[in-house]
Amino acid sequence: MGTTRRRIKVTEGSGNIFADVGIERPEEYLAKAELARQIVGALDARRVTQAEAARILGVNQPKVSALRNGRLDGFSTERLFRFLNALGRDVRIVVSPKPRSRRRARLTVGAACPISSGTGTEGNRRDLRSRHRPADAPR
Repeated sequence: MGTTRRRIKVTEGSGNIFADVGIERPEEYLAKAELARQIVGALDARRVTQAEAARILGVNQPKVSALRNGRLDGFSTERLFRFLNALGRDVRIVVSPKPRSRRRARLTVGAACPISSGTGTEGNRRDLRSRHRPADAPR
């Protein structure tokens, strides 16, 4: 039996799925998604239940479920910052001039030391921790 080949149209993404699907304020959504990914990664590293996570974050368990499932409309960026602080994470906001080569300024969120979110895309969790451990941190 022969196989039929069809051409599939492929469009390269912009790097922001929220912009690609036409959501208003896509950079804000992407920033919140990255903050949530960091929170979930920190919770996963602690191996806590949703009920335990709720106590740590000062919310109820359904809010933890919403956060884990990417339903972020009920969370402000400030609230996500507070969650990261409750998990022992510093949050640093850096404001800088945009390069002349770029037409618009943008909002980005990154991690100084990425943690695993369980997706397997972050690399070896133990290696990341040992390379970025502060000199005065207990071993």
